Amino acid sequence: MTVPAPSRPQFPSRRSNGLFASFGHAWAGLIHTVAWQRNMRIHLISGVLVGLVGSGIPLGLAEKVTLIFCVLLIFFAEILNSALEQLVDLAVQQFDEKARLTKDAAAAGVLVLAGGTVVIFAAILVNYWETVRTNTDAIFRQVALGLPLAGCATILVLPQPRPAAIDVLAFLGGCGLLAMTAPTSASLVFTALTAALLFIAGAAARERRRHPQP
Repeated sequence: MTVPAPSRPQFPSRRSNGLFASFGHAWAGLIHTVAWQRNMRIHLISGVLVGLVGSGIPLGLAEKVTLIFCVLLIFFAEILNSALEQLVDLAVQQFDEKARLTKDAAAAGVLVLAGGTVVIFAAILVNYWETVRTNTDAIFRQVALGLPLAGCATILVLPQPRPAAIDVLAFLGGCGLLAMTAPTSASLVFTALTAALLFIAGAAARERRRHPQP
């Protein structure tokens, strides 16, 4: 008598599989990664700083496209790295050397992209140093408003428990500081990038509050 193989548990069906639902699932994956992955939080704050620099210094089109592409590429790589880590943990329930090497290789890919972005960013600053030197008033104003704005984003992505009022104040404070920098921005594209990253940081803070992890 043949014993039937045990049936595998079925994945719960999603309530909707349409186009808008697909965007919702992708958004949920992005926010989850920012909320619970330390390196992704670091990348987000770095992206905010890049956005502040790009909106404070008048750059050429090539430099703008390069910096924005680098920020998005690092985000893409870190999201894939996080997905791969989750997949390896799901498939391998105990220590395995190949699993460790897989995770290390994926993390190395992100590290290479991050290092390359730092080099590109430094090269752009050196190339535009004369512009920076001759616009000290605008740069000082950007630093005076930008650093507190980056601080607000940092508070939002910190994993430590805190009252909801702190997150609300940090988000509103960041929005206010961003509104103060917008009128004198050298690039509305970088201002929009900073605003998008601030919004993502706020959504990540909300995600941690709604779905806390042990």
